[in-house]
Amino acid sequence: MTREVVAAALGAPFDRLPEAAAAGKPVYRGKVRDVVKGEESLLLVASDRISAFDRVLATVPFKGEVLSRVSAWWFERCADIVPNHVLAGGDPASLGVGRATLVKKAKMLPVEVVVRGYLAGSAWRDYKAGKDISGIRLPAGLQRNERFPAPLVTPSTKEEGGHDMPISGERIVASGLVEAGLWSQVERAALALFRRGQELAAKAGLILVDTKYEFGLADGKLILADELHSPDSSRYWWADSYERLFLSEEDQRELDKEPFRRWLADRGYMGDGAPPAIPDEVRIETSQRYIRAYETITGEAFSSVASDSQSEERLIERIVRERLR
Repeated sequence: MTREVVAAALGAPFDRLPEAAAAGKPVYRGKVRDVVKGEESLLLVASDRISAFDRVLATVPFKGEVLSRVSAWWFERCADIVPNHVLAGGDPASLGVGRATLVKKAKMLPVEVVVRGYLAGSAWRDYKAGKDISGIRLPAGLQRNERFPAPLVTPSTKEEGGHDMPISGERIVASGLVEAGLWSQVERAALALFRRGQELAAKAGLILVDTKYEFGLADGKLILADELHSPDSSRYWWADSYERLFLSEEDQRELDKEPFRRWLADRGYMGDGAPPAIPDEVRIETSQRYIRAYETITGEAFSSVASDSQSEERLIERIVRERLR
């Protein structure tokens, strides 16, 4: 998709799902997704909102559609590892709306499961400050962006307000957040998903560096929910330049939303106080990075199925009325 097409879409983002499109059903609004609630199922609608440091800061054209469609691609290729919540959607052929996914309800576990293959991001910042990584004490002498001998499971709590907090697996079990047998199942599933993610990313010339998983229970069984290996929930690097940049201690070439976070941090914003205004050029560059991530991961050219936000809203309202139970 060309820069001109992205720039033309700046003025008409899918910022939020109108209440009318929910057809009288309750709507929960997260940082990125609006969730229409039925008795047995949910409709997840990925907006074009972009968040960083736990704050919604701007909109990015086509972002919501990219997130839903790339997650659908991954859900399909990881379904043999653990069942997921998808009933329909996340791809244009299923519901006709690329940003909408119909999912089964689940009792969500109260922790996020982060799997890390490399010492990067918040893990590097904590390590440099002498802290444990979710209860894991790493050896001295590691370098930024160094690959771990084996991936680490580093959970965090889910906080309604403020930042999620790292927590160890032992503490999760001891505090009763998740029963021991179930937590063991979660860890095994998360590591298996990460291995599959790294294998398929490598075929696309990418490194899946780290990622976040959310799990729940449906009919008493563990299922994977939320999103999967998307540019929002995952960190991707280009594989062909990793070794050179690591040895020279330079920043890796990224294909996720980390450059957006870094743009904010370079201007002194880390989530507190008033954020800087986001220029259109940054929104365009971020959109193109999301689209390139989709195309690189899936091997398919991205073409939006949305003609305009109003058409999407009408289609979503029809889905709510006819398919949400």
